[in-house]
Amino acid sequence: MVPDGASTTTSPVQASPQPSFPPLPPLPVLPQRLAAERPGWIREVDIVVIGSGIAGLTAALECRDLGTIMVVTKDEVSAGSTHWAQGGIAWVQAEGDTVQQHIDDTLVAGAGLCIEDAVRVLVTEGPDEVAKLINRGAEFDRDLAGRLELTREGGHMRDRIAHAGGDATGAEIERALIAAVTADRGIEIVEHALVLDLIPAEVGTGEQPAVAGVTLHVLGEGTRGGVGAVHARAVVLATGGIGQIYAVTTNPPVSTGDGVAAALRAGARLRDIEFIQFHPTVLFLGAGARGQLPLVSEAVRGEGGLLVNSRGERFMVGKHPLAELAPRDVVAKQIMKEMAADGVDHLYVDGRMLAEETWRVRFPTIWHSCRRAGINPATDLIPVAPACHYFCGGVQTDLDGATNLAGLYACGEVASSGVHGANRLASNSLLEGLVFARRIAVDLQRKQPIRRRPAQDHREPGLIDRSVVPAMQQAMSRDAGGLRDAAGLDRCARELLRLGGRSGAESGLESWEATNLMTVATAIVASARLREESRGAQWRDDFEGRREPWHGHLIVEHDVRGGLRHDFAAALPIPADGQANR
Repeated sequence: MVPDGASTTTSPVQASPQPSFPPLPPLPVLPQRLAAERPGWIREVDIVVIGSGIAGLTAALECRDLGTIMVVTKDEVSAGSTHWAQGGIAWVQAEGDTVQQHIDDTLVAGAGLCIEDAVRVLVTEGPDEVAKLINRGAEFDRDLAGRLELTREGGHMRDRIAHAGGDATGAEIERALIAAVTADRGIEIVEHALVLDLIPAEVGTGEQPAVAGVTLHVLGEGTRGGVGAVHARAVVLATGGIGQIYAVTTNPPVSTGDGVAAALRAGARLRDIEFIQFHPTVLFLGAGARGQLPLVSEAVRGEGGLLVNSRGERFMVGKHPLAELAPRDVVAKQIMKEMAADGVDHLYVDGRMLAEETWRVRFPTIWHSCRRAGINPATDLIPVAPACHYFCGGVQTDLDGATNLAGLYACGEVASSGVHGANRLASNSLLEGLVFARRIAVDLQRKQPIRRRPAQDHREPGLIDRSVVPAMQQAMSRDAGGLRDAAGLDRCARELLRLGGRSGAESGLESWEATNLMTVATAIVASARLREESRGAQWRDDFEGRREPWHGHLIVEHDVRGGLRHDFAAALPIPADGQANR
């Protein structure tokens, strides 16, 4: 047991009004590395990329000229979150739209915590990266004249979102990138491999801590079976999100926070992890539904769909100038309030004004999900409720994807690049994966990192029993989900402390995942408890609205005892035009 408050210290990074950190309840002592057998084989490559979504596969393609490239993926190469992206990818392309407008929309959605330089990089470099994606074979939906069909989603003031296959954008992007990667003989793909931990590197006195590769477990036989080590000049984390810490999510089963947990154990800094976006409209399949549930994309609302309560009444009008197309945090919070007021567990999307042909052609994925549930969206209201969707924080990086550990980079959902702030603008995530994957490759080309010798790893190994996962997910959903308060977060921390005592499990996929999930959940609960305000995707019922001392970023690191250490970095001042906090 960690003594009350011992898991967190306050060490402000910048002067400016600093918040007072409340004392934290006792938290689990987290394993410093995963218990596993010693590596039975070793491979040496130049760059190892962990993850096979849009960020990971783009990073592999962009790093191709740097030497030997290995892509490690936990399941089949197509099993990550990119495949499930429905809405599309946003970039400036329509007449009347501007780079500055896209920047402004992103800053507004981010509730004052976007890093404006990162947003500018995303928006200005995005169009070239999408053009490259199209050249790699991705086919977006076009009208009869060959123009891209554009739509609008929550928080966007312009139609700037391109889609593919109606609502199967992610699947099309994944198809094109997999084809490009598998056609390149210089890129090796290792499937069904769970990365266990980052390998610490030997460094000189006063040098920046560094990594020398990864340990991983490959399901299979022969030289690639069991636990092995991949030594590399650089490691690129692109492992996606953390959705499986909750009982209900839009994330696939592989989203167990493995990259976030491994980075934390290795000494990497995490930023803004309390900001977890709950998508407002996830198909409600009954109170007992668990795991990954189908998304009802807000693109449906972009095409004219409405949100209605249990009485069939619209409720977003007057709550925000964009009504149903307000930023996701605004819509999700209002849905939760409506549900609580009416004592119900779901509301509805009304898409009956859209013809059946529109549903079949524009939203085939949603159409089939609804039909499997016995719902005809052309004639019936669609039952929906918020569910965990996107991890806005992650491993802290600079504008080139570099972390505080030499040789370790991160991009995509696992990373906190600064573009999402406290709440991600819809359809910016795919763009982020493209832009920052390329910037990592450019930085590696410029720096040409050396190959470092692995250091002796003296971190204490440990595991948490797989049996804790359902109870952890229930506690996180109940007390650390869309609506939070101090009492609930303290109750969740007590439950995590109890569950974290179930150690001594045997090594294996389920116990490794359970340990990663508990590690990420513990860090998120601590950060959510410390931030005493409501901002973006962090909604505290006991602290209404934003509070100036909290206009900044919580940074969390592992300490040598298996606890957590928090710092606070004040955000840059809001621009004079007020756009970032509008």
